[in-house]
Parts: sequence; structure tokens; C-alpha cells
Amino acid sequence: MDWLRQLPIGQYVDGQTGWLRRLDARLKLGWTVAFLITPILAGPLWRLALVALLLLITAVCGLPWRLWRRNLPVLLALCLLVGLLASLVPVGVVASAGAMRSPQELQLAPVPQGQPAPRRQGLSWEVLRWGPIQLGPLPIGPLVVNRRSAKLGLNSATLLFTLLHSANLLLLSTPPEELVWALSWGITPLGALGLPVERLGFTLLLSLRFLPLVQEEFQNLLRSIATRAVNLRSLGWKSGFGLVLAVAERLLANLLLRSEQGAEALMARGGHWVPPAQMRLARRAARSLNLVAASALFLFLGLRWQYGAL
Repeated sequence: MDWLRQLPIGQYVDGQTGWLRRLDARLKLGWTVAFLITPILAGPLWRLALVALLLLITAVCGLPWRLWRRNLPVLLALCLLVGLLASLVPVGVVASAGAMRSPQELQLAPVPQGQPAPRRQGLSWEVLRWGPIQLGPLPIGPLVVNRRSAKLGLNSATLLFTLLHSANLLLLSTPPEELVWALSWGITPLGALGLPVERLGFTLLLSLRFLPLVQEEFQNLLRSIATRAVNLRSLGWKSGFGLVLAVAERLLANLLLRSEQGAEALMARGGHWVPPAQMRLARRAARSLNLVAASALFLFLGLRWQYGAL
């Protein structure tokens, strides 16, 4: 029942190996923001290139493989499932058919006698047709994938993978203190407008420190259910749903209790927040690595501007 502890999602893993750990936190944050922003209004080739680039970074980043052997296959399977479901969902067409199909897609004209019958020209609107499938007395289908639904499925799968895996790479290789310092450094100019930069940074650090507590409480509740050998099938759907609600209520109550205890501990120490610059860990600067990463980031943005549009 410790499978949640074996999936380091959103938590920093300490270690000395890997160039990704030695990279400046500001550059890692900039790369993550670039991965999250550049898919907007981008074509399918750019989205697939982002997925391939993230997998390449994962393979050569130097982090232990045990960090990826469990969560990466699960994430890939989830993204493929989401893309498949999005491809099979019927996508409605707009009122104007001319905006959806090319006028040259279907050309039928009378031919002289003795000539073969006219055939449709142009690209097929349907990519795949499957079914109908007979599951007992219930027919399902036909399941049709057209060009618009295929594009929707591709966008959904690639965007989900890019969003989750890029953020996971950042959190796995960056201590919370470094990440908070990088964010505070980025929003420092807003301090001139009266924004409490130091307080926001300290609040973000508390939020990052609270994530392992949420995972621990959820793990303890799952372990308690497994210890009691609860069989949801024997309970029925009403009792099973009530059990799920009870577990969710207990999880919320435990999290609120942990939050209250943290607030009391903070107030007992005077209620003062520490500036993020003082919490930054002392690390050896990798100037050549940072220079290469910064140059690659500018090249990445230039490629998006040149080749990534629809």
C-alpha cells in the first residue's frame, strides 16, 4: 500500500547526479513556462515535437531511472487514453460547410457514354470508421474518426503530457527554496506596485511543503481501508458511495487539522516570514551549463515563432 510513496510526482528528490539539478532554477522555470505557453495556437507537428523533446530531456537529464519507471508509463497511457477518447467523440460541424470542407473535395461531373463513372476527388473527410460493434444485445457504433476529431485527440494527448511532465521535471529537480527564490526573482519588479513579493514567496513555500502532507494523509486512509479488508462490491453502490464520501470527508478534516497545526507553529515562532533570498541553498554555479540552457531557450522560442504556427 506504499505505491504513492513510490511515485514521486510533484516532490523534490535529493541527489547529486544529473545536470538538471545543477541548472539555475530561473532557467528551469523559464523552460517550463515555455513548454506551457508555446503549444497555444501551435500546429500538431510542434506539439509532437514538444513531447519528443521532453522525452529526450528525461532520457539524458541524468536523474535515476527509478524516478520514471513507474509514473512515466502511467502518464503515457493516460495521455493515449485521453487522446483516443477525444478522437472518438463526435465533433459537430459549423453551419457553414464551406468553412469546413474544401470545394474541391467532391467533384462529380457528367462524363461521356462509355467512360468510367466519376469518383470523388480530394482528401477523405473520414480518417477511420470502426463498427458498428455488437456487444450482446447492444450495438455500439459506428465509431468514426474524422480529421477534426483526430486533431482534437492529438491536441488533448500532447497538451496533457506537456503540462504534467514539464511541471514534474521542474519539481523533481528543484528544491522548494530554489523554486520560490526563482519565482520571487521573476516578480520582483511588481514590488514597486505595492505587491508583497516576500510574503507571496513564503506562502508559496508553505504550499509546496504542504503537498507531501496531502500525499501522506491520503496514503494513510488507503492503508486503513486495506487493513479492514473492505469489499466495495459486497457493499453495493449506495454503501460504496457513502464510504467514498466518508473517506473524502476524513481526508479534508485531516488536512484542515494539519493546516491549523502549521499555522499555530508559525505563530508560536513570532509569525515572521523569511525572505526567499535567505532560504536559498548554497550551490555551485554552473555558468557554462546555464549559458547553454539560456541560448537553447532563445533558439527554442525562435523556432516556435518560425515553424510552430498553425
